[in-house]
Amino acid sequence: MKKIFASLAAVVCISSTAQAQVLNFDGIHSGIGSSLIGNYYNGGAGTDHGIEFFGNARATNSSVGGCGGNSNFALQPSGCGALFFLIGGSTGMNRAAGFTSGFSLFYSAAFNAGSLFVWSGLNGTGNLLASLALPITGSGSNNNACLEQAYCPWKPVGVGFAGTAQSIVFAGVENGIAFDDVTFGSVTPGTVVPEPSTYALMAAGLAALGFVSRRRRATQV
Repeated sequence: MKKIFASLAAVVCISSTAQAQVLNFDGIHSGIGSSLIGNYYNGGAGTDHGIEFFGNARATNSSVGGCGGNSNFALQPSGCGALFFLIGGSTGMNRAAGFTSGFSLFYSAAFNAGSLFVWSGLNGTGNLLASLALPITGSGSNNNACLEQAYCPWKPVGVGFAGTAQSIVFAGVENGIAFDDVTFGSVTPGTVVPEPSTYALMAAGLAALGFVSRRRRATQV
């Protein structure tokens, strides 16, 4: 019996590492200011998800909630960090291994609207698989519920698409829109969905467990 539970634990452990990613941009920057994200999620200091940011994609922290930053957002979906950009009208991210089905996130656009684009190729190239308008969410500057921070509230958005995507472009006014809990493979942000390889791994593990169980029963008989 101990062997069966040990095998099951191994399958669950391995499966959890193959799940789709949710990026919350925590731990990239500390203190005031911001840091370029770059390859943080692609062999950098963070978990290696095979995801690299291009353009002026930066991570920053809230000035409230004990986060120690100086950025005027609050009540973000998780943690202290958020994604934004300072230069130009857009920034983006690549996942060379690709992702399918859907893409989602939370965003806050206090004064200017934005948009996002899902592309089949790297760096915002190839075929446009989906696009999504990001309307103004309003400012929380005079709202006690938002701790009087402009970039609050946050709105969840998602978009489904056919085919395999390799890049996302986030567009808007520089220093005027923030993103959090960027999620791959789901139209609902923050929802972790097993990737196809995970299902295959789990199926193989369950088959092995079934074999062990049958041998055990045969031995008992």
